[in-house]
Amino acid sequence: MLGDNQGRMLNHYIKDYILFDLETTGISSTYDEVIEIAAVKVKNGKVVEEFSELANPKRPIPYEASLVNNITDDMVKDAPTFDVVLKKFIEFAGDNVLVGHNIHSFDMKFIYRDCKRYYGKTITNDYIDTLSIAKICFPKWKHRRLGDLADYYGISTAGAHRALADCRMNQKVFEMLGKELEGKGLLGAKPNIRVCPRCNQPLKKRSSRYGEFWGCMGFPNCRYTENV
Repeated sequence: MLGDNQGRMLNHYIKDYILFDLETTGISSTYDEVIEIAAVKVKNGKVVEEFSELANPKRPIPYEASLVNNITDDMVKDAPTFDVVLKKFIEFAGDNVLVGHNIHSFDMKFIYRDCKRYYGKTITNDYIDTLSIAKICFPKWKHRRLGDLADYYGISTAGAHRALADCRMNQKVFEMLGKELEGKGLLGAKPNIRVCPRCNQPLKKRSSRYGEFWGCMGFPNCRYTENV
């Protein structure tokens, strides 16, 4: 919902949430626009409702973006602009916790920017980034893309890079990550979770010429460290 203060980033599993995903004209939250937003409403770990809308960016969609998300100018030419679509999403989300993959570094930046742009407010919902949860569960993995996690859990990636398909996939992944955090997943043991007191992102053991230390995974935005 809209208000004056942004929500907090959380690092634990919950049973009730709104999982969402954006498709955009590019990767810059300064210059690019949202062209699709989708979400699933989850109660007690089960999807109970879905939301999906295209948005007209009032500019041509770059060819490179269309190659990734398969959304073309013809598909959005009669769609409403994002100020209309975003309002519908906010109403759908209510005051629920938002969940998504890499939303801390990507999707939330678009949402915050456009809430301020269109309504003069920010979105106050707390949120959970499944990429951050995956870093806790799989600290040694080199890549933790949504597709990597889906493959690991045997979840279909059909329709990937369209917002609603990614939401359905990510919801299943988040439920499995929740089991990992409880020690009931494929790993079979609870991960050792250390959380940054400044930004609530996981801490990772790092090395320097002075020895090992705990560093925030939010680096370089957060430079918190602890001695081992």
